[in-house]
Amino acid sequence: MQSDTVEWKQAGSNCHSTPDLSAGNDLEDNRYHAGFLRRTTLLLSRYGIETRGIAPVPVEERLDTRWYQMFFIWFSSIMNILAFSTGTAGPAFFALGVRDSIAIIVVVNLVSCFLPGFFAVFGPKLGMRAMIQARFSWGYFGAIIPVVLNIFSSEGYLILNCIIGGQTIASLSPQLDDTLGIVIISIISIVVTFCGYRVIHWYESIAWIPNVVAFITMLGVGYPQLRENQSAPVPPATLANVLSFASLIASSIVGWCPIIPDYGVYHSPKASSARIFIYTYLGFFVSSVTAEVLGVVFAAAAPNVPAWNAGFNGSSSVGGLFYSVLLPTGAFGKILTALVALSIPSACAPTIYTFTNCFMAIAPWFAAVPRWVYILVSEGILIPVAIIGAKRFYTTVVDILDIAGYWSSIFSAIILTEHLLFRRASFSEDQYPITTWASSALLPSGIPAVVAFVCACGALVPFMSQAWYVGPVARQGSGDVGVFVGFVVGGHRLCVDEEFREDVV
Repeated sequence: MQSDTVEWKQAGSNCHSTPDLSAGNDLEDNRYHAGFLRRTTLLLSRYGIETRGIAPVPVEERLDTRWYQMFFIWFSSIMNILAFSTGTAGPAFFALGVRDSIAIIVVVNLVSCFLPGFFAVFGPKLGMRAMIQARFSWGYFGAIIPVVLNIFSSEGYLILNCIIGGQTIASLSPQLDDTLGIVIISIISIVVTFCGYRVIHWYESIAWIPNVVAFITMLGVGYPQLRENQSAPVPPATLANVLSFASLIASSIVGWCPIIPDYGVYHSPKASSARIFIYTYLGFFVSSVTAEVLGVVFAAAAPNVPAWNAGFNGSSSVGGLFYSVLLPTGAFGKILTALVALSIPSACAPTIYTFTNCFMAIAPWFAAVPRWVYILVSEGILIPVAIIGAKRFYTTVVDILDIAGYWSSIFSAIILTEHLLFRRASFSEDQYPITTWASSALLPSGIPAVVAFVCACGALVPFMSQAWYVGPVARQGSGDVGVFVGFVVGGHRLCVDEEFREDVV
């Protein structure tokens, strides 16, 4: 820690410098397989586009002191129509009343947002991408498991974002459809992500503005209808629906944990862990609760307001509901709706960026392919799958968020337990020898983490409740609590396995 302090002082005069995003050579093979790829990558780096791979960022290159960006990147990523749509699932999908839905949202977010706040600290303190840092718990080969799962989860979130953006754009005119909207959102997302870390942070610092303006306008325009219809009768809440909605809300937060450290690797480690935690916690909590509560109240009132109900289209078009509420404002409402749709890349760009990091973390020969190639791969998958998924909106939302939540909760429990109990909550070189990040021989075996993951996956299966599978416990009326079961079993099992290993040694 003393040597770190010296390095920070030496870098002090350059604290506000722009990080060199093309600097550094990955320890894993960084030679591109074809001359075209190499020439294109060198050309992009000349224009300031990030071309750095997955090698940890040395402390002398972590110079950015704008720690407030830790708030805005997550506030912008969540303060949008996707979180609004998550809230609408309470009344529209789980048949919950307004008070029950809001209580669940506040309580679950209050607790769940601790996890992203914790994971955000890793980025500046270690300078490692999330899936590289995972190797210090999972081992070199064991870490491939969360890497592959993160690839699928990231693409799943992208699909959801683009579906909602497509619906929102399509609501503006009968001449527009979901497909065109999905393509437009995808193109904007790829442009932002192509430029890399620095541009993503800049974009996220302003992308929240149209969404906040739109939400305030919706409240002003729709308040009379909201006041009249919030007490509409609803069926009694069942335990299964309450727990399933709580699981959905938790999944929407926990699912971010495997990507969060990626957005602090160029920030200075001089900030206290508490400061980074608070910025991130507030970014998640304020945006999630606000957008989700708005989704609840408007979805609950929609069946009793003909214009809103028509826009909602049988609870299948959140974008249509959004626009129908703003319709009385005329052209201003159309402009706001369009801006809200066009700001959805604020959630897409970080996800695509992590998608590229994950591909490069699979194996050395994946790391040899430049980042921009994987961005194109992501787009090639995203557009056709999103077009198909738009036909089954709520089923798609619940499936993707819950499945991402299942494995992310186990992953989070393993990383949290490893760091707090076995690495003594320290970021020192003794606990995290960063120079070993690419050595399978020097990294931990990862066997305890893998065993804990497998056991937790097995334990949560009976508690799952999906359209395609309902576990025996869930059938008894527990609802879908797999996210919570996976977290508890994963953390507990890692403790047992690590203690057993130490006893044997």
